[in-house]
Amino acid sequence: MRPVVPRVLLGVRRSVAPSKCLVPRHHALTTQRQGLLSTCRAFSATARRRERAPESATEIAAAEEGEEEEERKWSTPLAKQLARAIQATGPVPLASFMRMCLTADIGGYYTGAIEDGRDQFGLKGDFVTSPEISQVFGELIGVWFVTEWLAQGRQGKGVELIEVGPGRGTLMDDILRTIHSFPAMANSIDAIYMVEASPKLRVAQRNLLCGDDASWTESKVGYHSVCKYGSIPIVWTDTIKSIPIAPEKMPLIIAHEFFDALPIHAFQCVSVPATQDDPPLETDKSSPSTRTTQPTLQWREFLVSPSPPGSTHASLNTPPSQSRATPPPDFQLTLAQAPTRHSLYLPESSPRYRALRSRVGDGALLEICPDAALYASDFAARIGGSAQHPKQKPSGAALILDYGPGDGSIPTNSLRGIRLHERVSPFAEPGLTDLSADVDFEGVAEAAVRASEGVELHGPVDQGTFLEVMGIRQRVETLIQAAKQRGDGSGAGGDEFARNIEMAWERLVDRGPGGMGKVYKAMAILPEGEGKRKPVGFGGDVVN
Repeated sequence: MRPVVPRVLLGVRRSVAPSKCLVPRHHALTTQRQGLLSTCRAFSATARRRERAPESATEIAAAEEGEEEEERKWSTPLAKQLARAIQATGPVPLASFMRMCLTADIGGYYTGAIEDGRDQFGLKGDFVTSPEISQVFGELIGVWFVTEWLAQGRQGKGVELIEVGPGRGTLMDDILRTIHSFPAMANSIDAIYMVEASPKLRVAQRNLLCGDDASWTESKVGYHSVCKYGSIPIVWTDTIKSIPIAPEKMPLIIAHEFFDALPIHAFQCVSVPATQDDPPLETDKSSPSTRTTQPTLQWREFLVSPSPPGSTHASLNTPPSQSRATPPPDFQLTLAQAPTRHSLYLPESSPRYRALRSRVGDGALLEICPDAALYASDFAARIGGSAQHPKQKPSGAALILDYGPGDGSIPTNSLRGIRLHERVSPFAEPGLTDLSADVDFEGVAEAAVRASEGVELHGPVDQGTFLEVMGIRQRVETLIQAAKQRGDGSGAGGDEFARNIEMAWERLVDRGPGGMGKVYKAMAILPEGEGKRKPVGFGGDVVN
């Protein structure tokens, strides 16, 4: 039987902007900036020191040399800082570039403030997401968590709701409103955790979930307030590692359009000629990858460096579809001429990656997201326990909704940029451009089961299939009938509202080329049950 959908009669969120079916986004990223951010800050401090008047001929000459360096006009302040950092360190991995573009505090897409009043979401922003298209999406996610709570024994306390990358809080608001219709479950929730790196988005989430200008307090864990649904404590953290792990807790985790913007490393397999005629001596301490007597296949990493001064879209081979809305890219990809520490380790970290090199050989491409494995491992450890955090009885669930190949293939050439609802070069206007890449669902599953013996994976399945099984059609029919009875009481004025509701849900389940129902996928991490029970939406039914 299908789950009972709560009949919360609220209107659809109207939007005609393109969704990010092919160009998804990310709401919050890990705040690890590592060495590149330190270098950016060092250069920023140096620039401030240079602003004072020169006092000697040497300083005058240095200032003139600096003026020559400053002749190039960078598209954003972040682009300028990145270029200076790369000039000092050399080309950087693609993952480092993505991390800085999205979360740098000197103008990152989610954490900076280059444009006052900028909003990434909605018609005036860069993209529209499923929760913004229709309230029904979030309601069905709430129903899914209710069904898991029922199936796992109706735990009376210790339930935790955790969202990574919460955006404006729209999805969590719909989930909480739905769960509030099931008092027994609502009363079992101890706390809500929102993993969000952006200060501005945290404020927007607090205003929506707790009330306009609600007060909050700060602790070592994060920021604390009280949710308007049942006065449940709600905590904002920069990273999921700040959320305590306890064996008695039942974590219910949602990751919607989160994994797609975690930084990726990109590699290409190349044929490397033999470097020496004789076998290496035992005293040879050089890397095995650099002392070969036969041609070998090796991975080389794609690195990011500034594009040449005076570059154009044509000289950088920017696709025509990505060159209409932005200036020429400030940066470009280059292939490392020698192994890097990432190319020596990451492509060897999974049998799938190693098989790609032997199967495809020279020219094979590969994208790897280490952060995705870290988050998947964390989810699994919270649900199923681990050596570091033993859990006598696995409990909880994680639902991942994002986009990428669902056939087990490894993503390649998938890095995308989006600005004002259009595809743009991911290397143009850093800090103003959203970046995302395909999610390797098979890699996520592999990391989860490797992290905990107490979990099992379900999916991925197409979003359209998932929502249909969850009862989206029945829920929409209820909303449409209610809409038609509005207006003057005879249905006048409600027909247009009803059509908007219908258009929205059709968009969510559209299985046409590029449709959200086909491109987006759903995957679940559940307690290990030897495959005896499938969750709702993945071939299973409601367990009462």
